[in-house]
Amino acid sequence: MPATETAAVVARRYDRITSVYDAFEAPMDWFGGRRRRRRVLMGATGRTLEVGIGTFRNLRLYPGDVRLVGVDLSKRMLVRARRRGGPALPLIQADVEHLPFPTGAFDTVTATCVFCSVTDPVAGLAEVGRVVNADGHVLLLEHVRPRSRIGGWLADRLSPLTRRLFGPSLNRRTEENARAAGLDLLDVSRAGIWRGITARPHGGRFPGANTPRTAREE
Repeated sequence: MPATETAAVVARRYDRITSVYDAFEAPMDWFGGRRRRRRVLMGATGRTLEVGIGTFRNLRLYPGDVRLVGVDLSKRMLVRARRRGGPALPLIQADVEHLPFPTGAFDTVTATCVFCSVTDPVAGLAEVGRVVNADGHVLLLEHVRPRSRIGGWLADRLSPLTRRLFGPSLNRRTEENARAAGLDLLDVSRAGIWRGITARPHGGRFPGANTPRTAREE
């Protein structure tokens, strides 16, 4: 990633593509993205923070009893999210690397295809771990760098272009980044480039050795 890239640069990039964002993401849903997002988000409970809520494409994918708060870096994305979520949905413009919430404020924090575009993913994941309470969960769905030699090489070569044009990097290692951020991985579901991750802040009620209790291939 360019050393000069800042959160403001990322915000402008997503402001620019807001009007076409849903159409851009639609093919991913056709190939199972929506199903995977639902599977992850149905684990949310209590007061829930969705980071990178975007245009609120996750509407109707949560259990009905969660109390949702959304944050996003892009002001224009939040305008779209407001149209979908209605006036009662709390929405805040914020950078995931500097969340404006007290430590332990949430029972669940969720993110779907967000940490491919965060400027410093380890810092962002550490903030997520800070704002979830000790008995809470972090629920992530992310696409990561392919494990094959050719796929990984291609993702590395294409990421500067996709980053500049659309926002995401194709070669993030979110599973490893979550560990580096101090999260304990309780469950990891691996299917090709997809990772469904259930994590907990380190030192929670069930502290682990930062290796998933369950890691499975779909």
